[in-house]
Amino acid sequence: MAEKFHIPVMLQEVIDYLNLGPGKIIVDATIGTGGHSKGIIERIMPAGKLIGIDRDRDSLSVARQRLRDFGPACEFVYGNFVDIDDILKNLNIKKIDGILFDLGLSSYQLGDPNRGFSFQYEGPLDMRFDRNSFISAYDLINNLNEEEISTMLLTFGEERWHNRIAHFLVEERQKRSIATTRELSDIVVKAIPPKYRHYRIHPATRTFQAVRIAVNRELETIGAGITKAIELLDSQGRICVISFHSLEDRIVKFTFRKFAASGNIKIITPKPLIPQVAEIRENPASRSSKLRVAEKL
Repeated sequence: MAEKFHIPVMLQEVIDYLNLGPGKIIVDATIGTGGHSKGIIERIMPAGKLIGIDRDRDSLSVARQRLRDFGPACEFVYGNFVDIDDILKNLNIKKIDGILFDLGLSSYQLGDPNRGFSFQYEGPLDMRFDRNSFISAYDLINNLNEEEISTMLLTFGEERWHNRIAHFLVEERQKRSIATTRELSDIVVKAIPPKYRHYRIHPATRTFQAVRIAVNRELETIGAGITKAIELLDSQGRICVISFHSLEDRIVKFTFRKFAASGNIKIITPKPLIPQVAEIRENPASRSSKLRVAEKL
């Protein structure tokens, strides 16, 4: 099992750019195990309020335990950030001073073989952030047709070998269901021509990314969640978004540009911030991250 506490990416940058101060109301829209939130809540006390949202009950439980000393200053909500308007309405909060979206998968989730997120561990083909949702990775891999799998791998994984991988998967599942992370990974490796299997990243990386995004409908919620968050920000409130691949970052960039063009926000980071070399050395998982920041006008 991996470390229980996921290392928060670009923590100092997030703290600096959120313009934190005592009494502010801040939302961590993807609280995970609470790494960023711990740094945030310490800087908005006394009288500050932090609302932590997550689709993963397990992670939320860890965050609640980790931040228990802050008592009622922390509010934990099991839910999806795309529903942030309803979540805040239920808490009688009309405006917020800042919001963070960390769109990455945590090491806490990756390191649990039973969650099925990683090709590095043998586990069930699951990949659901919210274990109460109906569709799992198993369902997609074993029920989509070859063309649908190919499209999924291309659209959500930008996988060069999407056609071959889809064909191999459909051929293999005619013999037996594909039920584990190891089985999926092994089939993907076989599908990729030998001379292309030794790149910097594991051959199954893009496939696992694509399936996870499809299972959790991740890209569908980003633009809508950011849009609602901007509307809920008070004047001079800040929004920080950390993305981990080009598909996410593109949505963030164009959503920010749309609101900047209409005079709703000012973009603070014309080019996204990336981690310092020292951080990448300490936490290699941070290497692909990008942070974009905007301020409500």
